[in-house]
Amino acid sequence: MTNPVEIKPASGKLGVLLPGIGAVSTTFIAGVEAVKAGIGKPIGSLTQMGSLRLGKRNEQRDSKIKDFVPLYDLENLVFGGWDIFAEYPDCYSAAVNAGVLEQSLLDQLKDQLSEIKSMPAVFNQKYVKNLNPTRIKDVTSHRDAIDALRSDIRNFKETNNLERAVMVWCGSTETFQAPDSDIFENLSSFEKALDNDDPSILPSVLYAYAALQEDVPYANGAPNLSADFPAMYELSHKLKVPIAGKDFKTGQTLMKTILAPGFKARMLGIEGWFSTNILGNRDGEVLDDPESFKTKEVSKLGVLEQILKPEENPDLYGDLYHKVRINYYPPRGDDKEGWDNIDIRGWLNYPMQIKIDFLCKDSILAAPIVLDLALFMDLASRSGKYGIQEWLSFYFKSPTCKPDLYPLHDLFVQKNKLENTLRDLMGEDLITNLGLDYYDE
Repeated sequence: MTNPVEIKPASGKLGVLLPGIGAVSTTFIAGVEAVKAGIGKPIGSLTQMGSLRLGKRNEQRDSKIKDFVPLYDLENLVFGGWDIFAEYPDCYSAAVNAGVLEQSLLDQLKDQLSEIKSMPAVFNQKYVKNLNPTRIKDVTSHRDAIDALRSDIRNFKETNNLERAVMVWCGSTETFQAPDSDIFENLSSFEKALDNDDPSILPSVLYAYAALQEDVPYANGAPNLSADFPAMYELSHKLKVPIAGKDFKTGQTLMKTILAPGFKARMLGIEGWFSTNILGNRDGEVLDDPESFKTKEVSKLGVLEQILKPEENPDLYGDLYHKVRINYYPPRGDDKEGWDNIDIRGWLNYPMQIKIDFLCKDSILAAPIVLDLALFMDLASRSGKYGIQEWLSFYFKSPTCKPDLYPLHDLFVQKNKLENTLRDLMGEDLITNLGLDYYDE
């Protein structure tokens, strides 16, 4: 055992700020309220239902994660956020419009959800072409937008008498942007670009910058650039605020990070992996724009290459053909269908096939991720951790990591890293499974 990290207590109330009060955000908020009211269970949430082993197996010291580390209780969470639609000014109306949860459940939570009002958003339709906003902030510069967001954060904390706050991006996918411009290389050049209203700086970046300036940990649930570039890494270190991202790992990519490690562990070859999706929610509408789809495609395509390492296993994966498609199909709403055809090769190169048809509710899978990220990002902050929180890669399709490292995509490696981080925070030995076996002296 080692000395535990000094962690500030989870006192007072924790604010959870959400850019984008749409399907994911409302499903998350309504779900937490349902759990608090005793009419739902937090299935899918590690912080609420997960356990981890402590010490050697014969010690039998397994513990619930929420009993092991000092997390905020659900009763102490306060919700707020921004949205672009005046037609749905509160969480209840937005949840009804999203159509994810049954109306009968929402009606039981109407009083709580109606009290949660969204704020006008910082938004630029140039970068999310398929959405038509009806309520956005009247700002004319990047600095004006940042000041308005910072004012919102401060007012939200003061109005609700909050001890702390975190921000989890649940907004739509913006058009593709690579961090190859000089303005993203360091904080000095980036802040000059802010002053000059450089069009390369998208709205999600402004939210991330405002959050860090207000000492609010920031996690990015979309594949946007957002906080994933050197200048933002520098800022998070300078201000000692945690960041994490990006792109919630929900349906099809979740399956890939479960299956691909298994194929690699058994040394099974893969000739091709074709993935297609149909979905009809706001996310599907946004991704129907090729420039927004490009952002998502890049996020999805990097998974297999890192797990399988074709350069190290050319006989098994050197000629892997990986294709991803997303199709907007309005009748499905939030009921996404992810279909995969996998051509694998076994002994003596004999071909076999695996087909997966995952009919899932995207927001149902994302909601517990939002909860866990909110609680773990706050835990990181109270523990004195800042900069990139790579131990939370478990939750992301395209995990942010230090520039000199490659991201970890294997779900089981990610989970081990998360659990060992929690053990380390609390002064427990890390689990390596190298203890004495039955026949050792």
